[in-house]
Amino acid sequence: MTLVLRSCSYRYGRMRPYVLRAFSYELPDGLTILLGPNGAGKSTLLKLAASVSVPQTGRVSYGDLSSRSKEFRRQVAWMPQTITPLPSLTAREYVAYVGWLKGLGRTEAWERAQEALRRVELTSQEDARTTRLSGGQIRRVGVAAALVHEARVLLLDEPTAGMDPRQRRVFRDVLTKLTEDGVRVLLSTHDVADLAEEADHVTVMDDGRVLLSGDTGAFLAHAPADTAPGRSAEGAYTALLERGEQT
Repeated sequence: MTLVLRSCSYRYGRMRPYVLRAFSYELPDGLTILLGPNGAGKSTLLKLAASVSVPQTGRVSYGDLSSRSKEFRRQVAWMPQTITPLPSLTAREYVAYVGWLKGLGRTEAWERAQEALRRVELTSQEDARTTRLSGGQIRRVGVAAALVHEARVLLLDEPTAGMDPRQRRVFRDVLTKLTEDGVRVLLSTHDVADLAEEADHVTVMDDGRVLLSGDTGAFLAHAPADTAPGRSAEGAYTALLERGEQT
């Protein structure tokens, strides 16, 4: 099954312009990097895909599941950019609490929380208070909370903002392992540095439109011939945005 948006339109208020209009998108398997400048519509796409927001027109589905169904929300998880630590909860308690909110029984949520933390390599911190975790660790707690109810699609909004290079590396390793387990991941960013070699697909958005959606090789092929070594991703991204502005 795959996550699909069909002819979706959305705006923040009746007098505001549409952020997305007649917008269609199908999430590929594996890890997809969603690139675009601020205001491109990335966060709106993620909120619609996660059923956090409802499109004014169009439909969002996961296989046969409508975004309005409870089962859809169990299969498709969203992690916002900011994860707020709760001073009174440990990492495991935090994840279990989210599982309980998603409809799991207390015992099941507690057991699954431990497994979810193991999947994001935080077993050693499961008894640590969330306020004592690093920025990279609390984001991994956010991923564990999104996975505790066995979601098959993970939507991440600017998850690496504020991370140092080492934290980014660990975080991307976690995502790679999740995709190996069959979880589809869509990671939104406006920082081309978040494009890692292990990303399976790249989607580039600007002004509410998809400029490109394809495998990583197809994206990098848009880099100009005179692009400096090691700057192919940046060159391809800039070239696509410039072409988009001309159309």
